[in-house]
Amino acid sequence: MGRHFTLTDLGAHARRRAWVRRLAVAVVAGLLVTAAWPLLTRQADRVVTGFFTATVGVYPNTEVRVLGVPIGSVTKVEPRGTNVEVTMTVRPDVKLPADVGAVVITPSLVADRYVQLTPVYLGGPELGGDARIPPERTVTPVEVDELLGSLNQLMTALGPKGANRDGAVSDVLTKAATYLDGNGGKLGEAIKNLGEFARTASDSKDDLFNSVDNISKFTAMLAANDGKVKQAIQQISSLSKILADQRDQFSGAMTELTEALSVVQGFIKDNRGKVKSDVDKLAEITKLLTQQKASLSEALDAAPNALTNVLGAYNQGAGTLDGRGNLTEFSGAK
Repeated sequence: MGRHFTLTDLGAHARRRAWVRRLAVAVVAGLLVTAAWPLLTRQADRVVTGFFTATVGVYPNTEVRVLGVPIGSVTKVEPRGTNVEVTMTVRPDVKLPADVGAVVITPSLVADRYVQLTPVYLGGPELGGDARIPPERTVTPVEVDELLGSLNQLMTALGPKGANRDGAVSDVLTKAATYLDGNGGKLGEAIKNLGEFARTASDSKDDLFNSVDNISKFTAMLAANDGKVKQAIQQISSLSKILADQRDQFSGAMTELTEALSVVQGFIKDNRGKVKSDVDKLAEITKLLTQQKASLSEALDAAPNALTNVLGAYNQGAGTLDGRGNLTEFSGAK
């Protein structure tokens, strides 16, 4: 028996198919948005332009690195007058210092070169967008032909057509070989000591830098007081001149002082016993004065009043001392 579909069944089936189609469209749209989201939200690469004196081995797609880690690439290399303009794009999430420089690095003779941005960012102002690095902050390696050319010039200058025309260089090498013959151990020890000195200086670099800083401050202080320093030097110079002019008198005075000290020494030696006795007596007198300190203090306090009374009682016309007795003092005494 065949199956029969009613109109109701056909309508439900159509609705299910429409719902499935809508669900499929939604899933596909979600997948497309998910795949495209990084591209839609990604920030544009930062453009950095460097000006080099030469760019041998640098082409578009050459890597740009920081600490050896790729962060971008070269997009364009064009001559600009005496320099070469190198346009680079770097990732926007990499921070670079405002004074960043660019160096063309040659890992080896056959390896590809790359552009190194240095120094790394450690804080402070950052490099802005569309930045330009001037030639003063770019470095290119010495090429092999330039190095060989320099060596050739050196060899020519030291060769038979140069400094060794009369055999001077040969004589120097011969004498050096003679002096160094048998002294390899001493030379090695000297180099070892030099290395230890360098290591000690490195370990004490803080103290060395502090000493240099203190010397710098002292020099700055002298410069700030240049007038006073000159005046002091002039005064010292004047004093030295006076001493030089009076050296005969000074020498005579020192001779007389020496003779006087000799006489004093002889006197003390000849009268040692008497001097000791006098010193002992002086010590006893000093001790007695110390014991009578209170009486002496009272006498010194009363002496001015007593002298004033004596002067008041003196009768200059008669040449006598006038006085009056106060008998009531005795009558009241018991």
